[in-house]
Amino acid sequence: MKKIAIILLTILLNLNLSFSQTESEIDSLLNGISETENSKEITKTEEAKKIIAFGKNSLITLAEFFTDSTLIKVKSECQERNLTKGEIAIIMADQIEFMPYGTLMGIQNCLLTFCENNPNLVEYYFWAIKRDGVENFQKKYVDWLKSDEHKEYTPLFVRKTEKEIEKQEKKKARKEKRDKRRAEINK
Repeated sequence: MKKIAIILLTILLNLNLSFSQTESEIDSLLNGISETENSKEITKTEEAKKIIAFGKNSLITLAEFFTDSTLIKVKSECQERNLTKGEIAIIMADQIEFMPYGTLMGIQNCLLTFCENNPNLVEYYFWAIKRDGVENFQKKYVDWLKSDEHKEYTPLFVRKTEKEIEKQEKKKARKEKRDKRRAEINK
């Protein structure tokens, strides 16, 4: 009986470790992203794609980096300055799951008329995060992740993967082609 319990415990621990991301793994990926020159290009990097693929399980670990004030190479046109490693972590967390900006920062821009062609919506709110203190934001974010409100949270927007976008475009093209054929037949 003890052998079975030990085997099950070992399997469980191995599964748990294989699905969670270590701090050093995310740190390494964030360092890779830090070599990007323009913040609009962050999500196109292989490192960002890996972090996003980790999914919601990596949000707590990403939050540990929010307070890292190391200035990096990534330039933000919206902020007109270079970003910090912590801000890259915030962007990556928001890429995995849209943050409730109103809840976490006390402001909400419903018009989304900022940072043209920038996929990093949270970038606009960095001034509010700094205003309230990055440590306070980090605490609010982690508390929110652990809350019942988060469990019931439905983001206003849903990001689609490249495959989902490609599939949607193919479906739209097939529909247009079908509609065109039908229109020609009905003439």
